[in-house]
Amino acid sequence: MRKITPALILVVALSACAGKTSIESAPGLTVVQDASSLPAPERADLVASDRPALIGPLDTIVVEVVNIPDFSREIQIDASGRIAMPLVGTLDARGKTAEELARSIEAALRARFVKDPDVVVNIKSSVSQVATIDGQVVEPGLYPVTNQMTLMRAIASAKGLTEYARQNDVVILRTVKGQRMAALYNVGAIRRGVYADPAIYANDVIVVGDSPQRRLFRDFVALSPLLSAPLIAIIR
Repeated sequence: MRKITPALILVVALSACAGKTSIESAPGLTVVQDASSLPAPERADLVASDRPALIGPLDTIVVEVVNIPDFSREIQIDASGRIAMPLVGTLDARGKTAEELARSIEAALRARFVKDPDVVVNIKSSVSQVATIDGQVVEPGLYPVTNQMTLMRAIASAKGLTEYARQNDVVILRTVKGQRMAALYNVGAIRRGVYADPAIYANDVIVVGDSPQRRLFRDFVALSPLLSAPLIAIIR
């Protein structure tokens, strides 16, 4: 009777890893059997749903006061989320859209007897609208969030998963109405289309779990050349 050896275990493990996963239809997912018949998206499919772009600390904005060029300027929001302008004074810009801030500046100018002010605000660059990606990704860090950001896009921005990533242990941490919330996701299932790729919002924290089994397997593979000679003799 052949002995069960580490080499035999390695062969079985490699065979298990080589298996393919199929894609199946699910609620919200239609699998096209003939790949050549996959239809092209319509125009509405190419546009992500709108999300308000909010101004935050250290963002840079451009304020234009129509017909009063001396008031037009580029401003960086300070660390407390405020701006300061002549005649306007200090305004809290934090959490406002560009349109909302423009209306606030107009109101401040009217209070200083500026007749019918017309203000346009544009966000030039944003450093406040970011998500944190941590854990087993190639490049953890802070990444800008747009209205197209999803979990898979965020992971791709961080250069993908490491070899030790646990695909079924990806957590999104989020604050909603002051309450900390968390949800667990399976990246492998998202890739297979089992459920939709979740949207990512500013201030989200994404943590990709670590797989001790993958580390153990790596160590086993590293040791296998040292064990191969005596193991071959035993198998024979």
